[in-house]
Amino acid sequence: MKNNLFFKINFLSRKSMKLAFNLCLLFFSLVIYGDKSFSLTDFQLKKICKKDKRPSECMKDLREKRFDLENGKLIEIPVIPYRK
Repeated sequence: MKNNLFFKINFLSRKSMKLAFNLCLLFFSLVIYGDKSFSLTDFQLKKICKKDKRPSECMKDLREKRFDLENGKLIEIPVIPYRK
């Protein structure tokens, strides 16, 4: 009887420790990866603006958006549909 009770308590403590460990890993990964935002490189900006009618204005606009993104401001980017 005592062994059975000890087994139940031990099992619950292992389960709660696993849960606590998994929660800590989740929060740790969110802190590390959630704060990063990847902006476009100059080469990628040139490639995007090459198709535009006014590439210089396009580059200027996208550079300003990249600067705002790196400083933590919210930006609005239109979605370009992918064509095969």
